[in-house]
Amino acid sequence: MIDHPRKLHILGIAGTFMGSLALLAREMGFAVSGRDQAIYPPMSDQLAAAGIVVETDMDAPLPDDAEIIVGNVMRRDMPVIGQLLDGFYRFRSGPQWLGEEVLRDRFVLAVAGTHGKTTTCSMVAHILERVGMSPGFLIGGVPGSFGVSARLGETPFFVIEADEYDTAFFDKRSKFVHYRPRGLVINNLEFDHADIFDDLAAIERQFAHLLRLVPDRGKVIAPLHEPAIDRVFDQGLWSPLERFAERRMPGAAWWLEDGEVVCEGEPLGGLPEVLHGDHNRHNALAALALARFAGVPAAEALAALADFGGVARRLEIKGEAGGVRVIDDFAHHPTAITATLAAVREQMPAGARLVAVLDPRSNSMRTGVHAAGLAGSLAAADHVFLHAPEGLGFDPLETLRPLVGRLTVADSVDVLLKMAVAECRSGDWVVSMSNGGFGGFPARLVGMLRAQAA
Repeated sequence: MIDHPRKLHILGIAGTFMGSLALLAREMGFAVSGRDQAIYPPMSDQLAAAGIVVETDMDAPLPDDAEIIVGNVMRRDMPVIGQLLDGFYRFRSGPQWLGEEVLRDRFVLAVAGTHGKTTTCSMVAHILERVGMSPGFLIGGVPGSFGVSARLGETPFFVIEADEYDTAFFDKRSKFVHYRPRGLVINNLEFDHADIFDDLAAIERQFAHLLRLVPDRGKVIAPLHEPAIDRVFDQGLWSPLERFAERRMPGAAWWLEDGEVVCEGEPLGGLPEVLHGDHNRHNALAALALARFAGVPAAEALAALADFGGVARRLEIKGEAGGVRVIDDFAHHPTAITATLAAVREQMPAGARLVAVLDPRSNSMRTGVHAAGLAGSLAAADHVFLHAPEGLGFDPLETLRPLVGRLTVADSVDVLLKMAVAECRSGDWVVSMSNGGFGGFPARLVGMLRAQAA
């Protein structure tokens, strides 16, 4: 076999995981290049800052002097994959490369679950950084404390977002089976990713596989009374288990009481005021527990959260113009949409209007798997704008019938922007929710509102 020089060419480099992997490889001294069909901030900015060249010609010849790293966005029927398999290229999936080249000798702290992975990981990395443990991390977003989504760090500790999505076109296991965590949070578990999982039981099976990889002296951390998580534990658990809850409950090591964090019965103090929403308070308890497993005393971990800077695209304020505040969020599942709107509402002054803008971009959302819960998840908004591009797998007007009278639907981002500018008035809080680029909607809305105000 030819021993290639330390060069990597990444297929699907613009995704949050693959782009972050590219940053780690560059930091390790690899020459890194890649290609993707589309690239947008924040990953485009990070890759450019790292000097990593990204091409958009997916069918260009593959380099014969580099190992090819295959992202899970790549399908078997793509011409570039035909080229890859026809040749004699060395290739691995992104998660396999990460597990073998980066995580093999690290003390891995992983956060899994349907919701809250990015924020919880960011909290854990922030805590470890503040107490001088200088962790490495790979996170599906950009923590405000660091300004990048991945770095190697200076100690054995490595914090990673453990995603249940499949690994590659040739490896249909969940990504996280490549990570071998020593400390593992399972934050919650719901049905999602309908494009690769038939039902919730199929997702639970992947989590059961993950539990088999946690050492006997490791730690599994999870909330109390989550039926799906308990069913996973019923399939086998070999590691110590630590539970948390939003209030005092039998079996919980962590809980909240009168706004204070309690650990093993000892009150530690209140959570930082910047943590808005029940979901973020839930994330904080999980992060504190995982940090304690890594060796940070509970009180020190809580104190370290005091200046947590949040995460890009998680309740991120994009700007304010004409008295209208615009917020960007990644919510793309009814549960997450409900939690996001509740977190925004608790910050708003009395009488202000909450305007929700939703781009149903995820595979599950587009096909209509979550349609039944969509109207209810948006009920807290005073007005709802829905992006309904061609090919949406549900009738938006029928699905959101309960919102008639406060619903606007448009099939293009440009039209939606014009309608939103016309609708918004001073005092409104606008929350844009999408797990994709959404045509730059939040930033463009701020710009158009500023132009109108001028």
